[in-house]
Amino acid sequence: MTSLMSIAGPILMGAVFGYLLQQGKVTSCNVIENQFRLRDFTVLKVMGTAIVVGGIGVLLLVDTGNTKYYVKDANMLAVALGAALFGIGMVVYGYCPGTALGAIASGSVHAAVGAFGMIAGAILYALSFDWVKAHILNVWSLGKVRLPDITGVPDGVWFAALAIGAGAFFFWVEASEAKAKRAQG
Repeated sequence: MTSLMSIAGPILMGAVFGYLLQQGKVTSCNVIENQFRLRDFTVLKVMGTAIVVGGIGVLLLVDTGNTKYYVKDANMLAVALGAALFGIGMVVYGYCPGTALGAIASGSVHAAVGAFGMIAGAILYALSFDWVKAHILNVWSLGKVRLPDITGVPDGVWFAALAIGAGAFFFWVEASEAKAKRAQG
């Protein structure tokens, strides 16, 4: 039973995640591109909600002793460069890796072709990892730290601030979109 669940569990969770991305309408490259044009905040609302809910879930699991944090090195130059490349790729491609798989599952040929680019990028990164490790990963490396470690502010306060900030932003976006609809019609 355990080996079956180790296979079926991730497949089921992936299918549910893909279904939720599809229902949230973020498997459309137009929705993602309009996020970057600041015309449609669907992606930010869906992913922001996922981050807040997932973060609070992880916090509860850690606080109850059901898991622990596995902290990776905070290599800030690598994070900045990776974020820039990811953002550029997302704007050009119109998908992030998760939404691309959801779009492929719903029949998007455009997303399938772009997925080969993601695979090629992953292979190039793997082949260049020794150089990246020597020249990028050690620059501006903070070690295995988290924001609570650096600031002294407890996890719960960080997650509460994240949830409140996200809620306030979502409220502002909804109000702005409603105002724009009233002005149009």
